[in-house]
Amino acid sequence: MDEDIKDFTRDQLIEEIKKLRAGIREHRDSTGHDLCWHHPKLWSLLPERTDPNILVPAWSEFMKGCIQYRQSLDQKE
Repeated sequence: MDEDIKDFTRDQLIEEIKKLRAGIREHRDSTGHDLCWHHPKLWSLLPERTDPNILVPAWSEFMKGCIQYRQSLDQKE
C-alpha cells in the first residue's frame, strides 16, 4: 500500500511528513463538533482514494457512541 514512499527523495519525505503532521495537528486542535469522526479532509492526506459513502450506525447506536466518547473524556480528568 505504501510502496510509493520507497521512491521518495529525502526532501519529498520531509514534505510528506510536514503535510501529515499539519493534518494531524489540525484534527488534534479541533473543538466542539469538529471532533466528530467524519474527517474527509484528514483522510485525503492519504494517497489512496476511498468511496465517500460512509456507513453510519443507526441513531440509537450513533448517539450511544457519542455519549461513551464524552463520558471517557470526563473519566480522564
